[in-house]
Amino acid sequence: MSYTKVIPGLVRANSDNIKRICLSQGRFRSTVASKQRKEVEGGKEEQQLVECTVVKAVQADLISQTKNNTDAQTRKIAIDFDNTHEAYKSKDNIELLRSLLVFKLCTFDLLVDKNKELMDLSKKVFGKRLFERLMKMTFYGQFVAGEDHNSIKPLIHKNQAFGVGSVLDYIVSVIPSVDHREKKYKAHRQFGDRRGGVVSARTYFYADEAKCDAQMETFLNCIKASGGASVDGFSAVKMTALGRPQFLLQFSEVLVKWRRFFNLLAAQQGKSGMDALEQKLELEQLKESLTKLGVGNKDDIENWFTGEKLGSSGTIDLLDWNSLINDRTKISNLLVIPNVENGQLEPLLRKFTVEEEKQMKRMLQRVDVLAKHAVDNGVRLMVDAEQTYFQPAISRLTLEMQRIFNREKPIIFNTYQCYLKEAYDNVSVDVELSRREGWYFGAKLVRGAYMYQERSRAEEIGYEDPINPDYEATNRMYHKCLEFVLEEIDHNRKANVMVASHNEDTVKFTLGKMNEMGLSPTEKKVYFGQLLGMCDQISFPLGQAGFPVYKYVPYGPVNEVIPYLSRRALENRGFMKGSQRERSLLWKELKRRLLNGQILYKPVY
Repeated sequence: MSYTKVIPGLVRANSDNIKRICLSQGRFRSTVASKQRKEVEGGKEEQQLVECTVVKAVQADLISQTKNNTDAQTRKIAIDFDNTHEAYKSKDNIELLRSLLVFKLCTFDLLVDKNKELMDLSKKVFGKRLFERLMKMTFYGQFVAGEDHNSIKPLIHKNQAFGVGSVLDYIVSVIPSVDHREKKYKAHRQFGDRRGGVVSARTYFYADEAKCDAQMETFLNCIKASGGASVDGFSAVKMTALGRPQFLLQFSEVLVKWRRFFNLLAAQQGKSGMDALEQKLELEQLKESLTKLGVGNKDDIENWFTGEKLGSSGTIDLLDWNSLINDRTKISNLLVIPNVENGQLEPLLRKFTVEEEKQMKRMLQRVDVLAKHAVDNGVRLMVDAEQTYFQPAISRLTLEMQRIFNREKPIIFNTYQCYLKEAYDNVSVDVELSRREGWYFGAKLVRGAYMYQERSRAEEIGYEDPINPDYEATNRMYHKCLEFVLEEIDHNRKANVMVASHNEDTVKFTLGKMNEMGLSPTEKKVYFGQLLGMCDQISFPLGQAGFPVYKYVPYGPVNEVIPYLSRRALENRGFMKGSQRERSLLWKELKRRLLNGQILYKPVY
């Protein structure tokens, strides 16, 4: 399926005749699988050390590891994250000292708050060559792998030798741009530069189509480098680098309006406040409501629900509802829906200009090219999450790629930001869609990178804050989403998840759930991910214990990655507690080596 056919109606729509939106190829209808967890019998068992001191193992019954091997035995594994010898065995003493220096510098507020100005001043004082050398000895050397795909290979191979894979991410410079939309889905002038308040993520801006083509070529080179440098590697992409954000804004608005309409109808049937997939609309009541609202005439509405399976159970859930804006249904002229804020009927879509239609098609073509290139190079594609006003469209396009390319194994991974109030609904709905259609679900779970900017924007423009109220609420949401995906893995082994977290408690939570489920790390259904230069005490013990673990590996010329380095400095200051623990472990290992006479320690691999 070509991506130029994903949304044909979107580009031909106007207020008088809104065409259908092609979002999927199949029809969805099934009951939601049970979410009940399997109970684990027996009490705690005494743990015994095995050969490597970083891993503790206990003999235990395997709980449904595979359908054909229910009587097998497996070992419960726990990781000792305080074992500095194992955590830092891939680092020489100079690297340990550099980490200590960089993390210490990140504790000084003045240096962090003024890091951009200080780097600009250093460049003027020392000159380009000396400045780049100083950066490579400090921040650049800590958080960036190298300048191009050839220079990063030694680090990638070394990490791989110690059990840690790579998610390659080429860092490029960006140019700001401003669009104009309404409420949440318009680009507010104050937030035209989406980097504002963003600590731990990179942003792209639309300059022109040539710039998007150049950025696609960058991603293609990154995919090629990932395929040539590592086994089972990932490559990261951002949708906003591939086309004009106006399309993503409008498409997101359509998807959100359509879902709000469903929620309005659910509320009329007394089913508000339920989880997304638990809301099931009674079909006959739904037809009556749509007729009264004037959305369409009685015959049209009757035809909308006469699909192959649609409505056969007498109820409609959210996935069935989403399929109504699929070109395989008989909804050919979906003109208007009620605005949930003012109660007025309004067009679902606004008109695209001829040029906007061309821009949209080119964006979809670029997405298609990247996905095919990833398959050809044996690389998995990690689609990064972005701001909430783009994210519905990004997730929808990613799902379309998953439908096509995840039929035999997980190639395309979507990213879910668990600091969002609707994160669990998003995860559960997408998992259920993959279950009904039979493809491999791939997810990366993160806490989120745009919190301060999102809150500021919601307050300034005047829409509901999409972010969970506090860090603890985000933690609960993260673990809820993670547990749901783990249960899906336990259910049919077709889901895959990357636990992208620097939170040690979250990693331990995951290991505990895997042990309960009898889920072996060798099955490679659960991955772990951390940023290069951060939390090595988590990454390397996991890798050496046989878990699939990956470092996000940025690379690019020194001057191009200055914004990225600035964000790393801010993030380390923000995670002060974790940084203190990491510094104490680094000191512990350095002292251990000095006391053992390992002054010139070099990793052996």
